[in-house]
Amino acid sequence: MGLVYEEKVKMFFNEHLHEDEEIRYILDGEGFFDVRGIEDEWVRIRLEKGDLIVLPAGIYHRFTTDNKNYIKAMRLFKDEPKWTPLNRGPEVDSNPSRKEYVSRE
Repeated sequence: MGLVYEEKVKMFFNEHLHEDEEIRYILDGEGFFDVRGIEDEWVRIRLEKGDLIVLPAGIYHRFTTDNKNYIKAMRLFKDEPKWTPLNRGPEVDSNPSRKEYVSRE
């Protein structure tokens, strides 16, 4: 598939959060979002063509493709686009978006 694609897929599989909602519409292919549950366990969500997912700001997650290694997705934004992933670590645990998300549990 190419080095650029492989690096992008690896980047998405690193556990991270965003300071805004992540809204994805799947145009083609299949993949998985893994999100952290209440007990910090992974919860796997399978997505395929036609699915829409909205991950709240502050939720730790990661993404990977299925064994076909192909997905075409559109990212949608409610406000001004923000693309910055914040990789999990002690400093990110104290991020205001993370604190707000955890307080809703």
